[in-house]
Amino acid sequence: MIFHKMSLKMLRLVSAAVLCLGFYLLTAFQSEKPPAKTPNIVLFFIDDLGYGDLSVNGALGYTTPNLDKMAFEGTRFTNFMAAQAVCSASRAALLTGCYPNRLGISGAFGPSSPIGLNPEEETIAELVKAQGYATGIFGKWHLGSQEQFLPLQQGFDEYYGVPYSHDMWPLHPWQETSKYPPLHWIDGNKQGKEIKTLDDASELTPVITEHAISFIRKNKSKPFFLYVPHPLPHVPLAASAKFKGKSGRGIFGDVMMELDWSVGEIMKELKTQGLDKNTLVIFTSDNGPWLNYGDHAGSAGGFREGKGTSFEGGQREPCIMRWPGVVPAGRVSNKLLSTIDILPTIAKLTGAKLPKAKIDGIEFVNLLKGDDSTTPRESFLYYYRQNNLEAVRKNDWKLIFEHPGRTYEGSLPGKNGQPGLIPEDHLFPKALYHLTRDPGERNNVLEQNPEIITELEKIAEAAREDLGDDLQQKKGKNVRVAGRVEKK
Repeated sequence: MIFHKMSLKMLRLVSAAVLCLGFYLLTAFQSEKPPAKTPNIVLFFIDDLGYGDLSVNGALGYTTPNLDKMAFEGTRFTNFMAAQAVCSASRAALLTGCYPNRLGISGAFGPSSPIGLNPEEETIAELVKAQGYATGIFGKWHLGSQEQFLPLQQGFDEYYGVPYSHDMWPLHPWQETSKYPPLHWIDGNKQGKEIKTLDDASELTPVITEHAISFIRKNKSKPFFLYVPHPLPHVPLAASAKFKGKSGRGIFGDVMMELDWSVGEIMKELKTQGLDKNTLVIFTSDNGPWLNYGDHAGSAGGFREGKGTSFEGGQREPCIMRWPGVVPAGRVSNKLLSTIDILPTIAKLTGAKLPKAKIDGIEFVNLLKGDDSTTPRESFLYYYRQNNLEAVRKNDWKLIFEHPGRTYEGSLPGKNGQPGLIPEDHLFPKALYHLTRDPGERNNVLEQNPEIITELEKIAEAAREDLGDDLQQKKGKNVRVAGRVEKK
């Protein structure tokens, strides 16, 4: 009898345990989240934004609360390099994952330039479109204004923006009578409304923002790649009535407040559409500030020189990446990265195939997701002008080769939208800098480190074999040709 009672008691306990375990397994199974879809991608590429132009990086006279919030909710990459410190070259690199001189591209294309990004090159848009992504660009293109080079021929489904820098118009400040043609908005492949005045230019940021939001709404049910290359704060500066006169930094601060608003509105729309947690947002810039514009220019944040130079002020850019639950929040990474690394990273995240032709970018998915033990990139090449190898870097060591170039130092900056005059052929001597101890590139330690010089010069020689070097009259073995419209 006692045995029978114990058996029944034991049976009840076992039954209860089995029921609990079954309930637990059923609950766990039901609550298990389905596999995450490939992420949407939103890529902001701001024009002439300096490292010090965000309040999270120390900007004064205005705040950028939406970008500061994005940094708090994501990762800030503080050692992030534009591929070159000039418009067209930098944009070509971003979209193809290549050093721009590999593509035969340099400088900033003018309105009548017969050169553009070769349609044979594969862009981020083309790679993800093959994976079923909708693709849109709203803002500044500057990779060829001839129709065959425009975004719809380079993998984008939609385009609304300006074809090149908005100072390339009849009101250019360097010329009393400009030879530039009228500047128009481009809608797809068609010419739209003319931008005639600064009042017209004040519509740039809000109109681009409206189109970007509309694109998100239209494509909320499928994955998308949204590219937002804002034309401002490139001169001439213009802000809408909502922001004009609102900052303590004049028109430049007003423009920055409006750009921050734009980022905030687009981020808000992602949340409204329930897309926030499955979207990787990237924010960075094409090159450093155009410092000779003085009060109409940004800040390099203490780095040397600015736009159009291969010093850190020209190429080190603010960079924030955010993807809730995937990219660690509130994190700062000092690992060396570049805009050319974005294409292979997006390709891996979306399952897209890499371009058939050689690229220079290195994917950093593990680093992006928080694995700080990885170091995807150890070296970087600083090319400028047509194909001048001006510097090379490995980890924290940077070797500058003797070269002629732009310098802002020793010249008074301009004021009220007029540029100050600066030398373009200052001769920079050969120099070695340790960027951890000397991020401002002020202390030349060339003579103290012969073994480092030898190591960096090996990197330079390999680069010259691959990509060439005009300074040494050397042609590269693996340089491709840019697109060209033949004159009739």
